[in-house]
Amino acid sequence: MKKSSFLTFFCFLFTAIIGWSQTTEEIVAAIEKEAIENSQLEQLAYELMDYNGPRLVGTPQMKSAHDWAVNTYKKWGISAENQQWGTWRGWERGITHVDMVSPRVASLHATQLAWNPSTGKKGVTAELIILPKVSDSLAFAKWLPNVKGKIVMVSMPQPTGRPDENWEKFATEASFAKMKKEREALEKEWRENMENTGYSSRTINKALEKAGAVGIAQSRWSKGFGANKIFSAGTDKIPVVDISLEDYGMLYRMVEHGAKPEIKIVAESKELGEVPTFNTIATIPGTELPDEYVILSAHFDSWDGATGATDNGTGTITMLEAARILKKVYPNPKRTIIIGHWGSEEQGLNGSRAFVEDNPKIVAGLQALFNQDNGTGRVVRISGQGFLHSYAYLGKWLEAVPKAYKNEIETTFPGAPGGGGSDYASFVAAGAPAFSLSSLSWDYWNYTWHTNLDTYDKIVFDDVRNNAILTAILTYMACEDPERTSREKAVLGTNPRTGEQREWPTPRSPNRRGGLD
Repeated sequence: MKKSSFLTFFCFLFTAIIGWSQTTEEIVAAIEKEAIENSQLEQLAYELMDYNGPRLVGTPQMKSAHDWAVNTYKKWGISAENQQWGTWRGWERGITHVDMVSPRVASLHATQLAWNPSTGKKGVTAELIILPKVSDSLAFAKWLPNVKGKIVMVSMPQPTGRPDENWEKFATEASFAKMKKEREALEKEWRENMENTGYSSRTINKALEKAGAVGIAQSRWSKGFGANKIFSAGTDKIPVVDISLEDYGMLYRMVEHGAKPEIKIVAESKELGEVPTFNTIATIPGTELPDEYVILSAHFDSWDGATGATDNGTGTITMLEAARILKKVYPNPKRTIIIGHWGSEEQGLNGSRAFVEDNPKIVAGLQALFNQDNGTGRVVRISGQGFLHSYAYLGKWLEAVPKAYKNEIETTFPGAPGGGGSDYASFVAAGAPAFSLSSLSWDYWNYTWHTNLDTYDKIVFDDVRNNAILTAILTYMACEDPERTSREKAVLGTNPRTGEQREWPTPRSPNRRGGLD
């Protein structure tokens, strides 16, 4: 090669490298600018949480939200569809009203649980009864006929309705220690007595129903002011209601003192038969490598004690907003971008497991998946999920992210593969590089995770905006990377409990017909 030709080639190569760098910087700047100056997060949150409401699998509200997501994507020029992966017990929540009618009248803070059998408009009125202390299952079986015609209280009465942090702030050290010791003793006694019955908190409801109870009252306190966990009823014919700690404790004390309180439960709901259940899948086609994929992942369903704002409304709107931004500033990605809004994560990652099972070519072509699930906080942890060379590509992609959006992120490489917890685990089990964008707590576990307080007002939009920007930049970098990501797995360490070497999780089939067997 002549000297002049070599210089020309070198200048061209240098210009191309500088041009690529500038293009990356420009795209990152455009992502940040669009996210800050034209954010749609508040509007998306209103439409998803306030207007559509909770998204319990099998409910009309879940289907309405799926349709809303498809229409929202289409409004942005992004192709989207609802892909059916199974069926579920169709059910719709109705009005709940629980009142104490004797020895005095008081309206109680309570709600029916998911898939709760309806009482009809007339409701059920009965005396409350508490579980006895028994020596063994035979003693409990002998007592069991006492529940006939009664509403049974099946939760331990809490000795305090104040969170520990409140005690730490105001109590004396001795008083706080005394309370904790008494509570631990009460919890131990309750656990041992439940074991003596021969049942668990999961199985006792049906035993009580079979013995003739006309209703069940529980209170699953979440260790925060006003927060209770709201899950499913677990009965076939009788109502199960969750009552606030405050009201439940009052009723329990009345029973213990022989006041024989009676409550009336009106818990209306509708059985809708077997209904289809979906994932909403949106796609921005790749231009150069259309059979390689970057997936933005968030589960779409929620429990329905509230509107599912931080579990997983915030993850959902993060991915919606990231997709909207990318469509505007990066409309022709090198690789195909898929946004997956999974159904029935709460019942065992069913939607994402179905997608993995039904789409082996997409899983085989996966460059990376980014999942966000655990609350409204800004992302502070990313693990390599056991992929040996994850540092090489995730580290490179993170370099493009401005410090403001990554300076709190702790990375763990190669990390260990997640076996469950959220939908990224469905892909990790199949050996595909999928990563959890784990968030700052904001008291998620006590106050909003599966509680009656998981509502719009708990969203911290500045943090969610940070996450949308981070997700969009990581997606852009993963799409543009000239290299395929490595799937080589790290050698896993030993399990400290068993001393045996850990094994990579294996794919599990979804439950494609839920709540019907």
